[in-house]
Amino acid sequence: MDKIVSLLKRQPPGRLIALGFAAVILLGSVLLILPCSIQDGVEVRYIDTLYTSTSAVCVTGLIAIDAGDTFTPLGQAILAGLIQVGGLGVTSVGAGIIIAMGKRVGLKGRTLIREASNVDTSSGLIRLVKSILLTTLIFELAGAALSFIVFVQDYPPIRALGISLFHSVAAFNNSGFDILGNFQNLIPYRDDVLLNLVTCGLIFFGGIGFLVIQEVVRKRFHWKKLSMHARVVLSVSLILIVVGTLLIKLTENVTWLGAFFHSVSARTAGFSTYPLGQFNDTGLLVLAVLMFIGASPGSTGGGIKTSTFFALIQGVKSAATNKNEKAFHFAVPRDAFRKAAVITLLALCVVIVGTYLMLIFDPQVTSMQALFEVVSAFGTVGLSTGITPDLSDASKLLSIVIMYIGRLGPLTIASLWYFSRGERTRYPDGNLAIG
Repeated sequence: MDKIVSLLKRQPPGRLIALGFAAVILLGSVLLILPCSIQDGVEVRYIDTLYTSTSAVCVTGLIAIDAGDTFTPLGQAILAGLIQVGGLGVTSVGAGIIIAMGKRVGLKGRTLIREASNVDTSSGLIRLVKSILLTTLIFELAGAALSFIVFVQDYPPIRALGISLFHSVAAFNNSGFDILGNFQNLIPYRDDVLLNLVTCGLIFFGGIGFLVIQEVVRKRFHWKKLSMHARVVLSVSLILIVVGTLLIKLTENVTWLGAFFHSVSARTAGFSTYPLGQFNDTGLLVLAVLMFIGASPGSTGGGIKTSTFFALIQGVKSAATNKNEKAFHFAVPRDAFRKAAVITLLALCVVIVGTYLMLIFDPQVTSMQALFEVVSAFGTVGLSTGITPDLSDASKLLSIVIMYIGRLGPLTIASLWYFSRGERTRYPDGNLAIG
């Protein structure tokens, strides 16, 4: 045991975070397959509970089995707990427990928090964790109270309260799980304005990141006082929502409310108010692009992130116009485009290889269905055209790996693989033609 502890202490922060998520996933899969977690008369295979646990911890929402028809209230509570841990991050939850016990978080723990939260400084990390937990509690309780107004009209009060709490946790953590049963998601509530807006609000604030929420509140919504990061996150998020709404409305026979909802949800939440299996390839492509971009750094969502997308656009613009990269009266960091390009390339490799393998494992699915499923898994979104329950075990294992990679984030993978150590040997510059 001492050797294991010693070995773990020598591991870099990124690797420890990855191991932490893997441990929670495995624990969740075991808890979900216990008899007390499964409804009477329902048979569940371990591969499906492993898939569900991975989807929950990676805050995805892809489902091989319906949570409402499969799990008992205890199982659903365990599922909500896995979503909460996955959304906040294993490190933040662990630090919160240590703080609640009145103990001190050591230097190694602070390093893990900094790595997981994607912040550059070690100062104020404990205060940040407390703020994250408090912010989460406020948003989820408010979301549950507003959702209860809707669900209590169709369910007994106790059941409506459970659904409301589960829905609020899933929405704020950008995970598209529901416990309504029959694989229906939020389709019965497609015309309910209150539930649609509450869900979109929870998704949006959960997706912009805790640091941005803190900054906006601290600076009292004063746009000119916000940092460059906050302005980029807010502006890109809003632009993607507006453009996504317009494109979905143009390509699909949905209401404006439905187009707006899916534009917000596709940015890593995974809730749907229309059956996506009936969408045409053009509409699915729009959703796939939104899923690939995803949420923002330090949030509960996945994807390559809005700031990465912004850095890519600015880098291309700078190369085309031969002007320095700048935005909002700030200069874009010099290495931003390089990091963004590496992250995007890694993400594209995961999506392309994943789609190729899924088509081999399940030749009955179309190319667009496979691409959509893989992008949804990588972006930790949870939207699906309905093929997930019928996928082969090989494709489910593939999706598990892709969801895991997506939750860790391309930045973590890139830092472990590409930015881990500098070169000691210098070589002369070679001549290489580009373009």
